[in-house]
Amino acid sequence: MISILIYAIFVRAVLSFFGPKFSPSNNKLVSVIYDVTDPILKPFQRFQFSGTASAIDFSPLFAIFALNIIQWLLAQIF
Repeated sequence: MISILIYAIFVRAVLSFFGPKFSPSNNKLVSVIYDVTDPILKPFQRFQFSGTASAIDFSPLFAIFALNIIQWLLAQIF
């Protein structure tokens, strides 16, 4: 299950480069991906590095890192 979430976050990050063509309002599959990944990414979105040109959102990277740690911990326990 955690691997599926990691892939969904990765797909969402890639889709963000394509702009409004793949927005959640235009595509049902993209909407599902956003609905699944939003609760995971929201806590990490407050850690943004902003510069003069634009802000860089590292929340997918932080979320994937956290999910990998959780997956590793669960593997150690079970």
